[in-house]
Amino acid sequence: MAKKRNEIDNSSKWDLTPIFKTEEDWDKEFEALSKEVYNITKYKEVLVKSSDDLLSFLEENESLERRLYKLFYYAHLNYDSDTLDTKNQERYQKQENLLTLYSSLVSFFEPTILKEDYNHILEFCNENKALEKYKFYFEQLFRYKKHYLSKEIEEVISKFSKTLDASSEIYSTLTNSDIKFGSFEDGNGEFQELTKSNYSKYMMSKNRTTRKNAFQLMHKVYSDYKNTIATTFRGNVEYLREISQLRGYNSSIASSLYADNVDIKIYDNLIDTVSSNLDVLYDYYKMKKQALGLDELHLYDIYTPLVQNLEKEYSFEDAKDIVLDSLSILGEDYIKIINKAFDERWIDVYYNEGKRSGAYSSGFYDTNPYVLLNFEGSLDDVSTLAHELGHSVHTYLSCKNNDYIYSSYKIFVAEVASTVNELLMYNHLLKTSNDKNEKLYVLNELLELFKGTIFRQTMFAEFERDMHKLNSEGTILTSDLICSKYYELVEKYFGPDVICDEEIKYEWERIPHFYNDFYVYQYATGLSSACYIANSILNNEEGAVENYIKFLSSGGSDYPVNELKIAGVDIESKEVVMSAIKMFEGLLEEFKSLYF
Repeated sequence: MAKKRNEIDNSSKWDLTPIFKTEEDWDKEFEALSKEVYNITKYKEVLVKSSDDLLSFLEENESLERRLYKLFYYAHLNYDSDTLDTKNQERYQKQENLLTLYSSLVSFFEPTILKEDYNHILEFCNENKALEKYKFYFEQLFRYKKHYLSKEIEEVISKFSKTLDASSEIYSTLTNSDIKFGSFEDGNGEFQELTKSNYSKYMMSKNRTTRKNAFQLMHKVYSDYKNTIATTFRGNVEYLREISQLRGYNSSIASSLYADNVDIKIYDNLIDTVSSNLDVLYDYYKMKKQALGLDELHLYDIYTPLVQNLEKEYSFEDAKDIVLDSLSILGEDYIKIINKAFDERWIDVYYNEGKRSGAYSSGFYDTNPYVLLNFEGSLDDVSTLAHELGHSVHTYLSCKNNDYIYSSYKIFVAEVASTVNELLMYNHLLKTSNDKNEKLYVLNELLELFKGTIFRQTMFAEFERDMHKLNSEGTILTSDLICSKYYELVEKYFGPDVICDEEIKYEWERIPHFYNDFYVYQYATGLSSACYIANSILNNEEGAVENYIKFLSSGGSDYPVNELKIAGVDIESKEVVMSAIKMFEGLLEEFKSLYF
């Protein structure tokens, strides 16, 4: 039975007193800020009257925002550690409402400043030295000016945006609430209920009949909704196309990549490079077919683990030692930060009743970068610890080396640090372990990571690009067309040794990421960048560690593509993506030499 929160030893719980010493302190600050947030509206009419007025707004906005986020992090971390506590629930909801209120109060800022000429704002920066640090911030802001429409049109779009962009909400409601999958007969003759959440469990079953029946039922149900989901998907594609054209972007993809200042050729380069090197993936499936002893490898076989769960258990102290040993290659300063995480109780280690599931790293400029775990002693839990500490060190260095306004890094680079840690940890285990089963387990985990990230996410990215392109050319995205195009991609990516069951043509209906436009490619570019960096560190290339630390310290001080170059990564080049594909190939060969 799970322990209650108060039964967990304090040494295994995060220490949130650096944010607020007591709950009463939080309550007092909340009451004070609930009144003070209204002060920001005094700048509504004077925002750009002088450089002093603009500076005063920016400084007061920063002060209020930082105080608001201290309230937020204290409330959200407490809530996630015990969602059953009614005080945590109330505090979390109160700060959510206050943040929403402040966002509304300060919403005048961007429309007001973007009415100004950019050169006028630059003149303010030149005449008032305290404004100089905001130059890159203004540069990013004014990039959007040419894509802003008249005040009247922007107001209309704003009022109708929720209705026009309703596809994601409709899809989520349909697939999470309305669609029921029923039951299927497993390999033991027993009936099992199928849901979105337990589907992956059945696809990893040792029993082939269980896998096949779950696969067929899942896609049969989705096939029943193909026209509805196609209409929803098409609505999302058409909305993005229309709003992109209205704002003067060349395409939907250009609009979606604009925020990170990412050139479309980076997106295309990923797809072209992966598509040109699918032979290694085909080799993986050929090996899997042989390892499973199957005459035919079907799509319902591909998730079957070649290595069963590792029986070995790791204590949290074991995990700590593995992480410290494997990351020591990053130098003393990096390890000092990791030790701070352990010594200063940044980590909430074990599950308790009411605790949020999963794991994350969460923090900002005025808090520690806290780590939530639900540690149970598996090697996956050790890997999760290394992964989340990668995020935490990235956040810590970003905050310590930048002004508040540049302390947050973009999602485009967010998974690099965490994945570098994972790769270094697994490499360390492969080199130091004398346990064949442990090595095979590690290799299998890595192969699954690469298969699911470099290849599968790139397939999704190609599908998304092609669908939007067809729509922009006037093609109607019917359910039959979408299914046909998706099936063609599946055949391309899985190759000659996999039977591409017809039901897979409905799989695109299961992917919620297609409603977060042109997002999935970042998983693949992130892992590719991490591989390139990890290789340079493991090969002891001159300046590799130092440049990597500089990258982690850059925060949001530049565009993410430029920040990666600090670590030696030119994400526009095929070489970076190839580093991941070559690593996958090397891991596959090592696995085969141990397995067979």
